[in-house]
Amino acid sequence: MKHKTPMLDQLESGPWPSFVSDIKREAEKREKNEAGIDYQIPREVCDDILGVMELTYEHKRTHWKHGGIVGVFGYGGGVIGRYCDQPEMFPGVAHFHTIRVNQPGGKYYTTEYLKKLMTIWDRRGSGLTNMHGSTGDIILLGTQTHQLEEFFYELTHDMGQDLGGSGSNLRTPSDCLGQSRCEYACYDSMALCYDLTQEYQDFLHRPAFPYKFKFKFDGCPNCCVASIARSDMSFIGTWRDDIKIDQATVKAYVGGEVPPNAGAFKGRDWGAFDIQAEVVDLCPTKCMSWDGQKLSIYNPECVRCMHCINVMPKALRIGDDRGVAILCGAKAPILDGAQMGSLLVPFMKVEPPYTEIKDLIEKIWDWWMEEGKNRERLGEMMKRLGFQKLLEVTGLEPIPQMVKEPRTNPYIFWRADEVPGGFDRDINEFRKYHLR
Repeated sequence: MKHKTPMLDQLESGPWPSFVSDIKREAEKREKNEAGIDYQIPREVCDDILGVMELTYEHKRTHWKHGGIVGVFGYGGGVIGRYCDQPEMFPGVAHFHTIRVNQPGGKYYTTEYLKKLMTIWDRRGSGLTNMHGSTGDIILLGTQTHQLEEFFYELTHDMGQDLGGSGSNLRTPSDCLGQSRCEYACYDSMALCYDLTQEYQDFLHRPAFPYKFKFKFDGCPNCCVASIARSDMSFIGTWRDDIKIDQATVKAYVGGEVPPNAGAFKGRDWGAFDIQAEVVDLCPTKCMSWDGQKLSIYNPECVRCMHCINVMPKALRIGDDRGVAILCGAKAPILDGAQMGSLLVPFMKVEPPYTEIKDLIEKIWDWWMEEGKNRERLGEMMKRLGFQKLLEVTGLEPIPQMVKEPRTNPYIFWRADEVPGGFDRDINEFRKYHLR
């Protein structure tokens, strides 16, 4: 290797696979080139990656810097500029950009697709990948500026594949595998994700927002994509009728004939299944009861947390009147720290062409693009301007499900058009009865 990396080498000494070993193997592969690939990125790049990391460990600070906007012609997103602040020492990674590729729905791949993508990336990039990034995309780590247009041409023309989102735009929408495999999915998350990705392509590739905006789609409240914590607009499958109960199978769980949690904890004796302690007492709204013979659920109090269904999946099933709940404003720490999404729509049917959903999205975007500050996420603007303003711009009526916590402000402020007769009438009435 070109650089001495004693600290990085320690990462290879443990029992687990190491990315350091992977990078060293990639360097050897590029040097030997037994496959006869026309590598545009030489092995020295792999050496310099390890050298930069070793220097980072030594100095205890990063030597990568964000280089501003870099991309392909016609696109403002999809490529993340990455530069090293020690270009003379590490010329191979003086510019070393990350590419986001729009992942397939549900992250389903064919072997042929992966082979094509990796062949292009081996030739045009470093060969390093991250499957998948936190946004959901296929992340291709490290290529040089002069390879960007060539890579993009081959990706789009040879594979019919598109880049993902980066910058102040719509980030690549991400979904769970939904109804393709999951029995709990309350709507077709893959279909909705695909439709909105196609509908809003221009927002995905040409940044027009104050800051980034993320859609994420969870087919049920188990939230496998964690949309409630990670997306500006979260679509979570839910139902509005009753949980279906098979009382005979409930008794089979209690009697030990059926293992709880779908048998997920094999290999350890957890003792007899206690439905009172493990299901009823853990219900967050205490809407369940067990009398020794029958399990009862007071469904108006159920918040669809999925715990009881996950513990006894053969006895309890989601309802039949299914749709989606829409939450807004979640994000990881940026300005005001992490925050979860706030419930905006408790229930909406999900039916193509999704006109009702798109109307809601566009009202929110119009408001955010008009009122949002630079680098201000939707959730931060909601916090600054208030949830009431969000209701005004979307035309939604306030309902109890939207209440996150009891209000702490004792005053209620009304607009003149909300008071019959206006404020003047109320003042006159006050004077008439109280200022005699």
